Amino acid sequence: AVKVLDCIHKWQQKLFPEYGLHFVHASDEWYILAEEELPEEERYDGYLQLENGVGMLRLLLNEFEEAMQNLPPEYVLPEGGRELSLVTGKLAYPYIQNMAERMMRRFAGLTLHVYAITNEFFGERITVSGLLTGQDIIKQLKGKALGECVLLPQNVLRSGEDYFLDDITVGEMEKALQVKADIVKSSGHEFVNTILGLDRE
Repeated sequence: AVKVLDCIHKWQQKLFPEYGLHFVHASDEWYILAEEELPEEERYDGYLQLENGVGMLRLLLNEFEEAMQNLPPEYVLPEGGRELSLVTGKLAYPYIQNMAERMMRRFAGLTLHVYAITNEFFGERITVSGLLTGQDIIKQLKGKALGECVLLPQNVLRSGEDYFLDDITVGEMEKALQVKADIVKSSGHEFVNTILGLDRE
Protein backbone atom coordinates (compact mmCIF):
# COMPACT_ATOMS: atom_id res chain seq x y z
CA ALA A 1 0.00 0.00 0.00
CA VAL A 2 2.86 2.38 0.82
CA LYS A 3 4.47 1.69 -2.56
CA VAL A 4 1.17 2.24 -4.38
CA LEU A 5 0.69 5.60 -2.65
CA ASP A 6 4.29 6.62 -3.39
CA CYS A 7 3.69 5.93 -7.09
CA ILE A 8 0.38 7.81 -7.12
CA HIS A 9 1.80 10.81 -5.27
CA LYS A 10 4.72 11.05 -7.72
CA TRP A 11 2.29 11.19 -10.64
CA GLN A 12 0.18 13.80 -8.85
CA GLN A 13 3.25 15.99 -8.33
CA LYS A 14 4.11 15.62 -12.02
CA LEU A 15 0.62 16.21 -13.44
CA PHE A 16 -0.82 18.95 -11.23
CA PRO A 17 1.57 21.76 -12.30
CA GLU A 18 0.91 20.95 -15.96
CA TYR A 19 -2.86 20.30 -15.96
CA GLY A 20 -4.20 21.80 -12.73
CA LEU A 21 -5.54 18.37 -11.77
CA HIS A 22 -3.98 15.56 -9.78
CA PHE A 23 -5.71 13.20 -12.25
CA VAL A 24 -4.79 9.91 -10.54
CA HIS A 25 -6.08 9.18 -7.04
CA ALA A 26 -5.97 6.41 -4.47
CA SER A 27 -9.16 5.13 -2.89
CA ASP A 28 -9.54 5.50 0.87
CA GLU A 29 -8.56 1.87 1.46
CA TRP A 30 -4.98 2.48 0.33
CA TYR A 31 -4.40 5.18 2.94
CA ILE A 32 -5.90 3.04 5.69
CA LEU A 33 -3.84 -0.01 4.69
CA ALA A 34 -0.68 2.11 4.57
CA GLU A 35 -1.62 3.74 7.91
CA GLU A 36 -1.19 7.17 6.35
CA GLU A 37 -3.25 10.32 6.86
CA LEU A 38 -6.02 10.95 4.34
CA PRO A 39 -5.17 13.74 1.88
CA GLU A 40 -6.62 17.20 2.42
CA GLU A 41 -9.77 18.07 0.47
CA GLU A 42 -7.92 20.08 -2.22
CA ARG A 43 -6.07 16.97 -3.37
CA TYR A 44 -9.29 15.30 -4.54
CA ASP A 45 -9.96 17.69 -7.45
CA GLY A 46 -13.54 18.32 -6.34
CA TYR A 47 -14.20 14.65 -5.49
CA LEU A 48 -14.40 13.55 -9.12
CA GLN A 49 -14.33 9.85 -8.20
CA LEU A 50 -16.42 9.87 -5.04
CA GLU A 51 -18.63 6.99 -6.19
CA ASN A 52 -15.50 4.83 -6.42
CA GLY A 53 -14.58 5.40 -2.78
CA VAL A 54 -12.06 8.12 -3.57
CA GLY A 55 -12.34 10.79 -0.89
CA MET A 56 -15.50 9.52 0.80
CA LEU A 57 -13.89 9.46 4.23
CA ARG A 58 -12.26 12.87 3.80
CA LEU A 59 -15.62 14.38 2.79
CA LEU A 60 -17.38 12.67 5.70
CA LEU A 61 -14.81 13.94 8.20
CA ASN A 62 -14.91 17.49 6.84
CA GLU A 63 -18.70 17.58 6.92
CA PHE A 64 -18.68 16.19 10.47
CA GLU A 65 -16.32 18.95 11.61
CA GLU A 66 -18.51 21.56 9.95
CA ALA A 67 -21.69 20.14 11.49
CA MET A 68 -20.15 20.06 14.99
CA GLN A 69 -18.93 23.65 14.68
CA ASN A 70 -22.32 24.88 13.48
CA LEU A 71 -24.34 23.36 16.33
CA PRO A 72 -25.94 25.90 18.63
CA PRO A 73 -23.57 26.20 21.62
CA GLU A 74 -26.51 26.03 24.01
CA TYR A 75 -27.87 22.77 22.55
CA VAL A 76 -28.37 19.95 25.05
CA LEU A 77 -29.95 16.53 24.62
CA PRO A 78 -33.55 16.06 25.70
CA GLU A 79 -34.00 14.85 29.27
CA GLY A 80 -33.13 11.17 29.56
CA GLY A 81 -30.48 11.38 26.84
CA ARG A 82 -30.16 9.02 23.87
CA GLU A 83 -28.68 5.56 23.36
CA LEU A 84 -28.06 4.46 19.78
CA SER A 85 -25.97 1.92 17.91
CA LEU A 86 -24.10 2.49 14.66
CA VAL A 87 -23.24 -0.16 12.08
CA THR A 88 -20.19 0.13 9.84
CA GLY A 89 -17.66 -1.98 7.99
CA LYS A 90 -14.21 -2.62 9.41
CA LEU A 91 -12.61 -0.15 7.02
CA ALA A 92 -14.36 2.96 8.35
CA TYR A 93 -14.71 1.74 11.94
CA PRO A 94 -11.83 3.76 13.47
CA TYR A 95 -13.19 6.98 11.95
CA ILE A 96 -16.81 6.34 12.95
CA GLN A 97 -15.69 5.35 16.46
CA ASN A 98 -13.66 8.54 16.80
CA MET A 99 -16.62 10.65 15.66
CA ALA A 100 -18.90 8.87 18.12
CA GLU A 101 -16.47 9.40 20.99
CA ARG A 102 -16.22 13.10 20.22
CA MET A 103 -19.98 13.44 20.28
CA MET A 104 -20.28 11.55 23.58
CA ARG A 105 -17.65 13.79 25.16
CA ARG A 106 -19.55 16.87 24.07
CA PHE A 107 -23.10 15.78 24.96
CA ALA A 108 -23.86 14.44 28.42
CA GLY A 109 -26.41 11.63 28.29
CA LEU A 110 -25.42 10.44 24.81
CA THR A 111 -24.42 6.78 24.52
CA LEU A 112 -23.26 5.44 21.15
CA HIS A 113 -22.30 1.83 20.43
CA VAL A 114 -20.29 1.45 17.22
CA TYR A 115 -20.17 -2.06 15.73
CA ALA A 116 -17.78 -3.11 12.96
CA ILE A 117 -19.47 -5.96 11.10
CA THR A 118 -17.24 -8.73 9.75
CA ASN A 119 -18.24 -9.66 6.21
CA GLU A 120 -18.76 -13.41 6.48
CA PHE A 121 -21.01 -13.49 3.41
CA PHE A 122 -18.45 -12.27 0.86
CA GLY A 123 -15.32 -12.94 2.90
CA GLU A 124 -13.51 -11.22 5.76
CA ARG A 125 -11.17 -9.35 3.40
CA ILE A 126 -14.17 -7.31 2.22
CA THR A 127 -14.21 -4.46 4.74
CA VAL A 128 -16.42 -1.75 3.18
CA SER A 129 -19.90 -1.08 4.56
CA GLY A 130 -21.43 -1.07 1.07
CA LEU A 131 -21.03 -4.85 0.80
CA LEU A 132 -22.45 -5.84 4.18
CA THR A 133 -25.46 -8.15 4.25
CA GLY A 134 -28.52 -8.28 6.45
CA GLN A 135 -27.71 -11.74 7.76
CA ASP A 136 -24.23 -10.72 8.92
CA ILE A 137 -25.61 -7.62 10.63
CA ILE A 138 -28.36 -9.58 12.38
CA LYS A 139 -26.03 -12.39 13.48
CA GLN A 140 -23.38 -10.06 14.86
CA LEU A 141 -25.74 -7.63 16.60
CA LYS A 142 -27.86 -10.24 18.37
CA GLY A 143 -27.44 -9.92 22.11
CA LYS A 144 -25.54 -6.62 21.84
CA ALA A 145 -26.51 -3.33 23.46
CA LEU A 146 -28.42 -1.53 20.71
CA GLY A 147 -30.30 1.25 22.49
CA GLU A 148 -33.41 2.79 20.99
CA CYS A 149 -32.31 2.55 17.34
CA VAL A 150 -29.72 1.03 14.99
CA LEU A 151 -28.29 3.52 12.48
CA LEU A 152 -27.32 1.99 9.13
CA PRO A 153 -25.30 3.71 6.39
CA GLN A 154 -27.37 4.18 3.24
CA ASN A 155 -24.91 2.24 1.09
CA VAL A 156 -25.72 -1.08 2.82
CA LEU A 157 -29.00 -1.13 0.87
CA ARG A 158 -29.65 -1.61 -2.83
CA SER A 159 -30.13 1.72 -4.54
CA GLY A 160 -33.61 3.09 -3.89
CA GLU A 161 -34.77 -0.03 -2.04
CA ASP A 162 -34.96 -1.32 1.52
CA TYR A 163 -33.24 -4.62 0.71
CA PHE A 164 -29.73 -5.66 1.71
CA LEU A 165 -27.58 -7.47 -0.86
CA ASP A 166 -28.79 -10.84 0.46
CA ASP A 167 -32.49 -9.88 -0.04
CA ILE A 168 -33.19 -9.41 3.68
CA THR A 169 -35.30 -6.30 4.24
CA VAL A 170 -34.78 -3.59 6.84
CA GLY A 171 -38.11 -4.63 8.37
CA GLU A 172 -36.91 -8.22 8.73
CA MET A 173 -33.75 -6.99 10.43
CA GLU A 174 -35.80 -4.83 12.82
CA LYS A 175 -38.00 -7.81 13.68
CA ALA A 176 -35.02 -10.12 14.25
CA LEU A 177 -33.24 -7.63 16.52
CA GLN A 178 -36.38 -6.15 18.09
CA VAL A 179 -35.16 -2.61 17.54
CA LYS A 180 -35.97 0.23 15.16
CA ALA A 181 -33.52 0.93 12.30
CA ASP A 182 -32.80 4.25 10.64
CA ILE A 183 -30.94 4.84 7.38
CA VAL A 184 -28.28 7.57 7.39
CA LYS A 185 -26.92 9.17 4.22
CA SER A 186 -23.15 9.29 3.70
CA SER A 187 -22.96 12.81 5.08
CA GLY A 188 -21.25 14.16 8.16
CA HIS A 189 -24.10 16.63 8.59
CA GLU A 190 -26.75 13.91 8.60
CA PHE A 191 -24.58 11.78 10.90
CA VAL A 192 -24.62 14.53 13.55
CA ASN A 193 -28.25 15.54 13.01
CA THR A 194 -29.57 11.97 13.16
CA ILE A 195 -27.72 11.16 16.36
CA LEU A 196 -28.91 14.34 18.06
CA GLY A 197 -32.48 14.08 16.75
CA LEU A 198 -32.25 17.33 14.79
CA ASP A 199 -33.79 18.10 11.41
CA ARG A 200 -32.36 15.87 8.69
CA GLU A 201 -30.94 17.06 5.37
